[in-house]
Amino acid sequence: MNVRRATEKDIPAILELLVQVDMVHHNGRPDLFKGPATKYNEEELKVLLADEEKPVFVCVDEEDRVLGHAFCIHQQVIGNSVLTDVRTLYIDDICVHEDARGKHVGKALYEAVVEYAKAHDFYNITLNVWACNPGAMKFYEAMGTVPQKICMEKVLK
Repeated sequence: MNVRRATEKDIPAILELLVQVDMVHHNGRPDLFKGPATKYNEEELKVLLADEEKPVFVCVDEEDRVLGHAFCIHQQVIGNSVLTDVRTLYIDDICVHEDARGKHVGKALYEAVVEYAKAHDFYNITLNVWACNPGAMKFYEAMGTVPQKICMEKVLK
C-alpha cells in the first residue's frame, strides 16, 4: 500500500468511493442524505485536485488501484475576538473501499494526513463524525482523536 496525492486518473475510483460513503450516511440518516449520490462531480473533482488548500490523498495497492481516499481542507480563523489564529487541517472525508475494509487502509490514510499536517505546521486536525456511523467513531478514537465539540439536533418533522 502507498498513500499519495490524488490525480485526475483517480477520479473514477474516487467517485465510486463517494457513493459508498454517501450510502453509509444515507442508510443511517435517509432523512438527511440522498442516496446514491456524490458530493462532487467529475469537473468539481478536477478543480479540487488542483487546489493546494484542499489536498486529496489516495491509498493505492501495488497495481495503483485506489483503495481509499482522504479529503482535507486548510482552515484558519484570523483576528477573531474569541478564537486564536491556529491553523487547522480539517478532514472533510475519509473513505475506504468496502472491499478493502479491515486491511489498515484507513489507518494508512489517517497517518499520511497527520504527517502532512505536521510537515505543513498545522496546530491540529479536526473532523466530523456522524452519530449514525459508529464504525467511523470507533476508528477515529483508535487513531487518538477526542471530541472537540458536539453538534446536537432535535428533528421537528
